[in-house]
Amino acid sequence: MNTPDEQRFTELYRAHHAAVDAYVRRRSDGAHAVDDVVAEVFLTAWRRLEEIPRGAVLPWLYATARRVLANARRADQRRGNLAEAAARHGRHHVDDPADGVAGSLAVAAAFDALGEQDQEVLRLTLWEELPARHAAKVLGCTTATFHVRLHRARTRLRQRLTTTGTASAPRALTTLGRADA
Repeated sequence: MNTPDEQRFTELYRAHHAAVDAYVRRRSDGAHAVDDVVAEVFLTAWRRLEEIPRGAVLPWLYATARRVLANARRADQRRGNLAEAAARHGRHHVDDPADGVAGSLAVAAAFDALGEQDQEVLRLTLWEELPARHAAKVLGCTTATFHVRLHRARTRLRQRLTTTGTASAPRALTTLGRADA
């Protein structure tokens, strides 16, 4: 027979696994094992089940996923630094041709040029479609602060798109102008 904690966790997992998986996939650059990150998020949820607010489960899971991904990126960076140091002692570095593909699209290039904080604010709003109050919880700030960050991120992205002068910029600017959640 399942305990109340097991039942709550099972319901939480069933209700939010797909959303967390999508959140991680959209932020994964291929270097991270998505399934491992998602598993780590739900392991943390199980361990800290009592700390999860009942009315804001998904923002709590997104915030946890964000931290797990950050930890994975730091570990990748350390491994990359080690590999780079080893490469300096004998091998030549070969650039990956896939790196230039994203840069050929104006919106992707402009987005990539933004800082991590601006990118995350836009991802939470446009990709995850979170209301501002939930996105603020993911980032650990107030709703008012989130609105300011969103406004600034949109402004910086618009500036980058208009300076490129490409045909895709007006369509992207229209998408950015939509009302806040």
